[in-house]
Amino acid sequence: MTIHREGHTVLFVLLIVLFGLNWALFYFYPNSTLVQNSVVLASVIFYLLIVQFFRNPIFDITKNSKHVLAPADGKVVVIEETVETEYFKDKRKQISIFMSPVNVHVNRMPVSGSITFFKYHPGKYLVAWHPKSSTENERTTIAVKTKDGVEILFRQIAGALARRIKWYVKEGQSLDQGQEFGFIKFGSRVDVFLPLDSQVTVKPGDVLLAVHEEDAVLGLNGDGK
Repeated sequence: MTIHREGHTVLFVLLIVLFGLNWALFYFYPNSTLVQNSVVLASVIFYLLIVQFFRNPIFDITKNSKHVLAPADGKVVVIEETVETEYFKDKRKQISIFMSPVNVHVNRMPVSGSITFFKYHPGKYLVAWHPKSSTENERTTIAVKTKDGVEILFRQIAGALARRIKWYVKEGQSLDQGQEFGFIKFGSRVDVFLPLDSQVTVKPGDVLLAVHEEDAVLGLNGDGK
């Protein structure tokens, strides 16, 4: 377990701010022991909560070209057939994963392949489970083609708290399954768009752990093998 690079500056600044707040309290109110202890305890708990948000688990996976793995930790909130209007412009199976502030917010490649499309969209900050968040919120759209010629698309979507999306990919870049492609700060959502003949192996309400093999969301071919 490590701390993600996106958290280094935030955690350092927050540590200085909390230290200054507690020092000022002890300096100006030296006799308020109950208040001092309460603020110290609250500061420690708050800091640890922010630390856990930026945690970056280190693990190995067995790559499988027939699987699309969960690109993020979180809860499956949508599984439906829909029309993807930005890139594919046809029907796809959509799986949406909601990440709460307590989930790991590192985003990892669901498949190995080459990035065929990337676009960043500024937008609103509706709550991540809002039906219009996929098309109106700040978001990225990323399409990747596997070596078998299958393309999938996924979106990082900002929420009411997540107001900073980070991505580390560009068109033409090749990445491996499980490789980090981005990060979203403080609660968010990732949508995955799959071919219609994909076999979905999760259901609404399932809690996923990113890139764990048991959380593969489909078989790329129609029979799921």
